[in-house]
Amino acid sequence: MLDNNLVLGKEMDDGSLVSIPCCTSQRILVCGKTGTGKSYTLGVLIEELSRLNNDIVLVVDPQGIFWSMAEQNPSFTETDKLWEYSRDARGFNVNVLVPGDPVERYGGADIVDEMRKRGINIQGLRLNPSDLTPEMWCDLFDLDINGLMGIMLFKAVRQCGQRHGREFLIDDIAAEVIKMHGLDQTKEAIQRKLDMAHDWQIFEEHRYREIWEILQPEAINILDLSVIAQGRYGLRNLVLAVLATFIFRMRTIARRREALGLASDMRKVWLAIDEAHNFCPSGRSTLSKEILIRWAKEGRQPGLSLLVASQQPAAIDAEILTQCGIRIVHRITSRDDYRAIDALSQDYISDGLPSRIKQLSGPGQTLVIDDERESVVPVQVRPRQSLHGGGSA
Repeated sequence: MLDNNLVLGKEMDDGSLVSIPCCTSQRILVCGKTGTGKSYTLGVLIEELSRLNNDIVLVVDPQGIFWSMAEQNPSFTETDKLWEYSRDARGFNVNVLVPGDPVERYGGADIVDEMRKRGINIQGLRLNPSDLTPEMWCDLFDLDINGLMGIMLFKAVRQCGQRHGREFLIDDIAAEVIKMHGLDQTKEAIQRKLDMAHDWQIFEEHRYREIWEILQPEAINILDLSVIAQGRYGLRNLVLAVLATFIFRMRTIARRREALGLASDMRKVWLAIDEAHNFCPSGRSTLSKEILIRWAKEGRQPGLSLLVASQQPAAIDAEILTQCGIRIVHRITSRDDYRAIDALSQDYISDGLPSRIKQLSGPGQTLVIDDERESVVPVQVRPRQSLHGGGSA
């Protein structure tokens, strides 16, 4: 039975194996303050998903640390214990997606060459301008959809879609703007913003490219957003929003085909997001927040699973948190974080959850709260098979 589940570690009370079922779509939260093993645990779950080799695994990596999963764990003190879980030290197939040109983003061809020597596949990722809705284009530039610039840009993108379908680029949007009736000053302002979007080097400039072309079912797909600064325009959120929206749409179509007995080669998808509070924050909007909430609420039917990790669970939007039926909680100290986790407590948790969290001491110790099983289990997370890249320099 465990072979079909994600083996997380051992119960601290009796030493029995603790696993997470994954036969159906899941929503899982991993949280804990710095140094308690949150990213380490996220890596363990990703290893387990890769081992099952059933679904596409896409990891959103804002820190640029998960590429190290291509190499085996070098720590003998850790790997000597892997036999207890029928695991061994190993590297995994890793496919790193880099928004823009990998050589430019990473700062040199020698870095890219060295990563490839270590067995890491690296691909540049470019967004299709047509995969952004007119609303997303306006949100990207923080334009009021009812203002002069917002109205003009919205119409230009919409007309591109009507004229070209999905085969249009930024230059086509600019051409539509030029042809529209309106003040030259407004047109010039929009053109400057489109020129800026060109300079970001994250958009396709030659042809429409299906995202499925770069996702590899047999590898851990890692979206390396560390190469994009946390800037004013929220480009990290934009990249995630476009990918998540595309995948949601394609899996919805695939699920309908499957239900009708028609052929479909689009696998189910696990989306794992580290530092998730940056993408679906509480109390404010981002370009990616709406689709992530939809993924959490409606994604079960088309076979979309969500795994979110954060040092600050209270900073994640409540509409995401309340969908997480499994919560893997490392030690936390913030009063707001305690309140956020405690607010999710169910009737089956009779004693105080905060006091049980405070009893966690060493790295890798966690409480696994499972609403379906109605259980709260203290767990020592198993050792990593691959190299953990989350340590301090």
